[in-house]
Amino acid sequence: MRKKHPCQTIIRVAVCFCLCLSSIAAHAAAGQTASSAIAVARWTCNAFYLPARNIWQRTVDVEFIGNDVRAVQIDGVPVYAFNIQGTTVLTAVDGERIQFDPVAQSWASDWRGVISSLGRCNN
Repeated sequence: MRKKHPCQTIIRVAVCFCLCLSSIAAHAAAGQTASSAIAVARWTCNAFYLPARNIWQRTVDVEFIGNDVRAVQIDGVPVYAFNIQGTTVLTAVDGERIQFDPVAQSWASDWRGVISSLGRCNN
């Protein structure tokens, strides 16, 4: 009968442990992907710009995963950074500072103190 090397048992246990861990990780990743679906909500805002007295229709797309906001787009342009204060999304596009509140259904923006806007939004 052939004698086993002492490391063979340790290696077999380690391989089984690694296979079990990878199987658990794969099942967890599959479950997480299935349960956390990406949802996108779109709002259309009619913003009244002063001093020009023009109404522009602006769109806001907010991407959610669960209850977390993952991405924001203004008029189809992804914003680089955004902040959430309460229910208000704060961001900027091309120098225009934008405050969008989906709960109050409101839009407010300011472009360097020269042009400002206020508006109502619909989902």
